[in-house]
Amino acid sequence: MPIVEPAIRPPSEADSFLLQVTLGCSSNTCTFCGAYQNKPFRIKSLSEIGNDIDKQRKLNPEVRRVFLMDGDALAVKNELLLAVLGKLIAAFPALTRISTYANGHNISGRSDEDLRRLFNNKLRLIYLGLESGSQRVLDLRRKRASVAEMVESLKRSARFGIKSSVIVLLGIGGKDHSQEHVRETILALNQMQPRYLSFLSLMVIPQTPLAREAAIGEFRELEPHELLREAYDIIEGLSLSRTVFRCNHASNYFALEARLPHDKEKLLESLKAAIRGEVSLRPEIFRGL
Repeated sequence: MPIVEPAIRPPSEADSFLLQVTLGCSSNTCTFCGAYQNKPFRIKSLSEIGNDIDKQRKLNPEVRRVFLMDGDALAVKNELLLAVLGKLIAAFPALTRISTYANGHNISGRSDEDLRRLFNNKLRLIYLGLESGSQRVLDLRRKRASVAEMVESLKRSARFGIKSSVIVLLGIGGKDHSQEHVRETILALNQMQPRYLSFLSLMVIPQTPLAREAAIGEFRELEPHELLREAYDIIEGLSLSRTVFRCNHASNYFALEARLPHDKEKLLESLKAAIRGEVSLRPEIFRGL
């Protein structure tokens, strides 16, 4: 059951059974992302997926969590996806949760009944890369889903019990659009009310369109203190009722974890200390060296 590389998963899915339902990303247009540049998108057949499930069942029949890969398993039509979920439920009696990355347009294209059936077959969590709440920033970065589409998609999913983990990309607006990125991201997150929220910091990946923009000065990267300031300003503006917040990805200068709104003030104080230079940062990790 070999994984076709590159394979990317959220840090919180480290102990999950990683099941490739698709290869690559159904969009693959974002100028900042180099993850699937040389990996054409393909939906695997049910027989291929079934073979992978059978092999894992023999290795570990006590699987409790499954993460569907690659970039967006919800690009698969509901009939095939439900068949995959059914095989997982049958193979692993201890299974409690199935999760996947998701794009807004692949949720908005589903009916309420589609979403209800996915939840009833143990799809419990979707990871969505909002990146920015600014539509202008998303357009500049050629992200396919719109802000309005992503907000509505998560609100619809939540109505059927599917929780969301939303990813914000600090620095994606560059110096020119940093304030707009912060302001509009606050508005989008307050509408989404995600169960989980994580911040990543932009890393300009070589050979991507964004790297070429940066090389000629069309995109100006934020400095470390500016990235921390974006994090501070976004959190300061949030009005979330029940969210687990994490900022512990390898791209981040400063690892944080908190519950919002309960830990909001402590979180802001920690960020203030980082901005003032009172704590050690991780530049070598951030730069990917």
